[in-house]
Amino acid sequence: METSKIIIGYFIYLPVIILLTFFVSKTLFKNGRIFMIEIFKGREEIALSTNRLFEIGFYLLNLGFGLSILRIESYHFDETYQELIEVLSTKIGGFSIYLGVMLFLNLFLFLRGRKKSKSTIIQRVQGPTVTQ
Repeated sequence: METSKIIIGYFIYLPVIILLTFFVSKTLFKNGRIFMIEIFKGREEIALSTNRLFEIGFYLLNLGFGLSILRIESYHFDETYQELIEVLSTKIGGFSIYLGVMLFLNLFLFLRGRKKSKSTIIQRVQGPTVTQ
């Protein structure tokens, strides 16, 4: 693939992965705010700070991964736009799958934290259990 087509590929790929990452991140952490406030038992300041730190980590992991798979290797392809589109669809599709997995992993962590938070509250209300 000639260099100009590779550069066109980069100019398409980079904005797409950046926009996908920001869209998923904003959606996840806007809605995750409620979980964090519940996990931290209404202490909104620490919940929002923790949520923001998770958001920054999400950006770093996903953009880092997207940049690490950026390379379009020229020795595997002919010089056609069809192959450029196929390469981009494979890269963007793979990144979207990865982003979906990361989204569900974060959602799992939110739900797990919520469950632990609720079990701690129940234990406090019921008091310690005595075994005989």
